Amino acid sequence: MTDPSNLPPGIDTSVAHSARVWNYWLGGKDWFDADKQAGDAYRDKYPLIETFAQESRGFLVRTVTYLAEEAGIRQLLDLGAGLPTADNTHEVAQRIAPESRVVYVDHDPLVLLHVHALRSSTAEGATDYVLADMVDTDAVLEGAARTLDMTRPIALVINDVLGHIVDWDQALALVRRLVDRLPPGSYLSLSHSTASDAEHRRVQDEYNNSGAIPYIFRAPEVTEAFFDGLELIEPGMVSWPNWRPTANTGTTTARAGWGGVARIR
Repeated sequence: MTDPSNLPPGIDTSVAHSARVWNYWLGGKDWFDADKQAGDAYRDKYPLIETFAQESRGFLVRTVTYLAEEAGIRQLLDLGAGLPTADNTHEVAQRIAPESRVVYVDHDPLVLLHVHALRSSTAEGATDYVLADMVDTDAVLEGAARTLDMTRPIALVINDVLGHIVDWDQALALVRRLVDRLPPGSYLSLSHSTASDAEHRRVQDEYNNSGAIPYIFRAPEVTEAFFDGLELIEPGMVSWPNWRPTANTGTTTARAGWGGVARIR
């Protein structure tokens, strides 16, 4: 658990924060009592949530592996990076291609306390962090340009954060603005949570009404619109465990999130 005495002013540790709760479910250390209580309460009502958190992280690892290993991408822009845990984007990419350059974007001041973990890099590559709201396209891309060559292909990674944008049209417009400004040959890797059953929706509604930052579930047939006009890579948009599974991926009967990878022509 993070020591509250080391926090900058303005961080309210009395209210659960979705990124910290997620960090708790993934076995991280960057959470407070309110986050643990909220995470435990959610898990007690819906035990599969920790499995879903692991499935989301597994999707990120496998998609970044594909981008670095098969697509040959050496630049990645991770939107809504959240708190560092195991197998962060730059760690996965630089294990495969040490020269990879990765930029993280988030506006959570707590992330700044751990920015050293997000800026650690191989000697051949580079990582950086942009403190900006992901909806501010200009700030995101101008910050990314400090580290990335904006004329060469870039993988835009948006892993399970767009549910925090309550308005659907705003979320869709954000992705399209970013995609339209990336060079040809770039990629979009995107995932989104969807309620696997009525009980999951009920527990999430309780969490959203608790004062924490809400997350809006959206159905796969809705979120597939993020990939309109792009060239989806096999197996297309599928549930997290079914995107190029490995022997260690594991499966569950319920599916909390879907995602895919697409090439930007």
